Amino acid sequence: MIALLPAVNASLNAIATILLLCGFVMIKQGRINVHRRFMLSAFGTSVLFLICYVIYHLNVLSKKFPGQGPIRIVYYVILISHVLLAMSVPPLAIITLTRGLRMRVERHIAIARWTFPIWLYVSVTGVIVYLMLYQIEY
Repeated sequence: MIALLPAVNASLNAIATILLLCGFVMIKQGRINVHRRFMLSAFGTSVLFLICYVIYHLNVLSKKFPGQGPIRIVYYVILISHVLLAMSVPPLAIITLTRGLRMRVERHIAIARWTFPIWLYVSVTGVIVYLMLYQIEY
């Protein structure tokens, strides 16, 4: 069961990416209630990801990157930026969602301009890290 978690985590990241993009499109169209549902769904998906991620890493400390040469540098640049930015997503997402749900629109927009691209980057690079670590043969 634990061996399946990396694929589950990548899938949750992919789902979060789709939900974030749908939420973005909805707010650009002025569909606030639909935007809210997508963003809350993205948050729930990311929380589920975090739970699975912690369970996996409590059981399997890490997996060594199998690639050699320049691809190794690419992988570590992506991984390091992903990890550093991922640490900011939970507090940013909570603050952004709280402001949005309380209809503090100006403050919500001000922080969402930072939260959205960071959260999207972390979700997309989560899938990329998974593919590079578990699926691509070097």
